[in-house]
Amino acid sequence: MALAGTAGLILPKTSLFGANAPSNKLNIALIGTWGRGEAHFNGLSSENVVALCDVDENHLAFGARRFPGAKTYFDWRRMLEQKDIQAVVCCSADHTHAHIANWSLNRDLHVYMEKPIGISVEEVRAVRANYLKRRNKVATQAGTQRHALENFNRVREWVLDGAIGDLQEVSAWGNRKLPRDGYLPAAGDPPPHLHYDLWIGPSPFHPYNPGYFKGGPGMNCLSWNMYWDFGTGQVGDMGNHTMDLAWNALDADLPLSAEAAGDPFNPEVTPVKLAMHFDLPANSWRGEIRCSWYQGGAMPDSPAKFINLNEIDHGVLFEGSKGCLVAGFNQRLLYPLRNADFTHYKPRPKDQLIPPLGDFQKQWINACKGDLQTACNFDYNGKMTEMMMLGLVAYRVGRKIKYDPVAGRVTDSEEANRLLGRKYREGWPLNG
Repeated sequence: MALAGTAGLILPKTSLFGANAPSNKLNIALIGTWGRGEAHFNGLSSENVVALCDVDENHLAFGARRFPGAKTYFDWRRMLEQKDIQAVVCCSADHTHAHIANWSLNRDLHVYMEKPIGISVEEVRAVRANYLKRRNKVATQAGTQRHALENFNRVREWVLDGAIGDLQEVSAWGNRKLPRDGYLPAAGDPPPHLHYDLWIGPSPFHPYNPGYFKGGPGMNCLSWNMYWDFGTGQVGDMGNHTMDLAWNALDADLPLSAEAAGDPFNPEVTPVKLAMHFDLPANSWRGEIRCSWYQGGAMPDSPAKFINLNEIDHGVLFEGSKGCLVAGFNQRLLYPLRNADFTHYKPRPKDQLIPPLGDFQKQWINACKGDLQTACNFDYNGKMTEMMMLGLVAYRVGRKIKYDPVAGRVTDSEEANRLLGRKYREGWPLNG
C-alpha cells in the first residue's frame, strides 16, 4: 500500500539544522529489494542507502538500479558486518524477521521491520525485550503502515471519550481465505539467481518448489506465509494490520488467557478459519475486557440485525454499555444500544483532535535522528503480536490456557509451553 502523506508531520529538532544535509542523513541498509522493499524506495531516497540485501540476485539487481552506490549482499548476516550502517529496513520473509531484528538491535541499529516482528511467542518477546533495553538509543517501527490513516485517531477518540459508554468487548476480523494442504513437494532445483538455502534461513529445510515464489510484488507472501515454518497465515498478515486498529484504542497490556478454535489442526499449514479470544487486564480507564480475532469465515455476532459485519472485509467491533462502534481502516459507525441517545457523549472540539501521524516511514526516519519516538515501536506492536502468537498456541493445544505475561509462560499446560518457541537450523541463532 502506498505510504500516507506527510501533512501534519512534526520534525525533530535536527530538521532545523538541515535534516537532509549529507552530514545528517541516515546510512540505511535495506533487506528485501523487491515487493515490499520497493514500497520503501521513495522514502529511503532522501537518506544514504549504503547496503542492499536479497536472496534473489534478480531482485538485488532491481534494487541496485535505484541505489547504485550501495554495497550488495545475498546473506544479511554478512551485511550486518558493514560498519557504516546505522539503520535497517527489513522486508524479508516472515520466518527471518525476529532474527534480523535481534541481530540488528544487538549492534545498536535503528530498525524498521515489516510485520510480524516474530512468528512465535518467544521470538516476539525476545525482540521486544531487546528493544526495551535500547529504547534510549534506537528507534523501531513495525510495518503496520495503515496506522497512519486518520481513521485510527478518530476511532481511538470515540472509545476513550466514552461514545459507546464503558468498553466491554472488542473483536477484529478478516475474511481472506487461502487454503493449502501442506508443504509443497520437491520440484526441480532452484534457479541460479535464487540462493534458496539463505531463503530457508533459520527454518527447517524444505525442498525447493517454485510455488513458494509465485505472485507479484507485494503479494508473494501469500505463497508461503500460511506454512508453520515460514509464517503464521492471516494471524501475522492482515491480523497484524486489523488488530492494530483495535489495539490503538485499548491501551492494552499482555493477555491473561487465550483460547482458540477453527479448522482441524494441520501440522504443516496454519488454519484458514479461526477464532481466538483473550482476556485483557484492566487499566486506569476501563475494566478487564475480552478481545477476539476472527478469520477465514469465522465472525463475531452482529450487535444488531441492521448491521451486516460481513460487508466489511477487515474490521473491528467495539461494544460498550451504551452503544457499539464498527470500523474499517477508513470508515467508522456509531450505533446506539439499549435505547441510548448519545446525549452522554460530547465530541472533541477540532483543536483537541489527535494530530495526524503523517508519513509512517518518515516518522521512523525522523525518530532515528531525533527523539526516537514512533507510533508502532516494538513495545507497542510487540505486545499485540505476542497476544496473537499466544492465540495460535491455544489453537494448537485445543483448550483455554492461562498466561503469566511477566514470565512469558503458560501456567496450566506444559504442552503449550513447548509451543511458545521454535527450533532453528545450525548457524542461525536468534541472538547473533
